[in-house]
Amino acid sequence: MADTIAETVDLLYTIDQEQLTPDQQIALGSALATLAQAERLEQINERLRGIHQVLNTWALKATVDGSR
Repeated sequence: MADTIAETVDLLYTIDQEQLTPDQQIALGSALATLAQAERLEQINERLRGIHQVLNTWALKATVDGSR
């Protein structure tokens, strides 16, 4: 997903905003805001994956230690 976001951001920044109508400029601003939100959500998702891995490791260790 991160590659798609980065590619889309690159594409949006290549648009010549001076050639856009006011409605198109509003749509572009909305698209950039939506992409920024998606990028933030991806960062949160990565952090959650890391936390999940730590918790799984702890759970596995507790299971192994408890079976001794």
